[in-house]
Amino acid sequence: MKVAAYAAQAATERLAPVAIDRRAVNREDVAIDIEYCGVCHSDIHAARNEWGNAKYPCVPGHEIIGRVAEIGVSVTGFKTGDLVGVGCMVDACLSCVACDDGDEQYCEKGALMTYGGIDPHLGGPTHGGYSKRIIVRDKFVLRIPENLDAKAVAPLLCAGITTWSPLAHWKVGKGDKVGVIGLGGLGHMGVKFANALGAHVTMITTSSQKGEDAKKLGAHDILLSRERDQMKAARGRFDFLLNTVPVAHELNPYMGLLARNGTMVMVGAIEPMPGFHGGLLLANRRRVAGSVIGGIKETQEMLDFCGEHNIVSDVELIDMQDINQAWDRVVKADVKYRFVIDMKSLQDVS
Repeated sequence: MKVAAYAAQAATERLAPVAIDRRAVNREDVAIDIEYCGVCHSDIHAARNEWGNAKYPCVPGHEIIGRVAEIGVSVTGFKTGDLVGVGCMVDACLSCVACDDGDEQYCEKGALMTYGGIDPHLGGPTHGGYSKRIIVRDKFVLRIPENLDAKAVAPLLCAGITTWSPLAHWKVGKGDKVGVIGLGGLGHMGVKFANALGAHVTMITTSSQKGEDAKKLGAHDILLSRERDQMKAARGRFDFLLNTVPVAHELNPYMGLLARNGTMVMVGAIEPMPGFHGGLLLANRRRVAGSVIGGIKETQEMLDFCGEHNIVSDVELIDMQDINQAWDRVVKADVKYRFVIDMKSLQDVS
């Protein structure tokens, strides 16, 4: 079927309306009428080919919230009308060791990304949530708690799970001293989650204003990374650092903040990083690690936790027609803290 969407046709082109094909509903499929789609910086990187692997036309969007419109004959976990979500993946082999462990994002055969992957059904690239409808294998559809504001849930499908997964994997909890580096789409969720998990949370930022904003989100303290006296006084303070900075930056100033056996997890920058002094790792048996999104079971656990604790993203709702201006503002970091598209504003294919 033909579905209305917005796509980039080349790296230098702005997003514009298109009609895309969606497959018929197969036995294990769920058809979802999309109500909201979050705007992730990854959408911009992908459409502008900043990672060098873009496929066109590129229909971005992997923070998808909608209602079930149709289910395949073998689907038992969902029914028409259910509020559901789709994140960064729409399929995986489900038979390798990583998938067996619930880490489909690390599928040894390669997870199928919501957009920019190779569509095994129709050929060409997979198309994401900047569209009216999506068809997804049932095992990659998530249940959304009905008590939450649906539009503000959308960024949880990427920004939320990206920050939740390392906190869960390293078992951050009550009494831990956690530093969140950078306040943006990822960082604001890191603050909310770490606080709700019982940790003592410090926002590490270059801006005193962002620090005050972080306190409103649940941070207990502010550490200004450009203030040498503050950084010196904080040496060895943190059990865990969640580094959400989205661009290459020096790690040495942050390494010294880690306590013995402390871990800094990188979730923001997907590019070469400057080198850091190995002695900072050897001292106090520190670790630097990385993490990317999370598996389906873990994502559902995160959503259920959000339902219990009434946690959502701070969002600004936009119409589909305003997406190019919104992208410009994302690049300028001019949003608190995620844009979400109201898909009612996208006209159906005539």
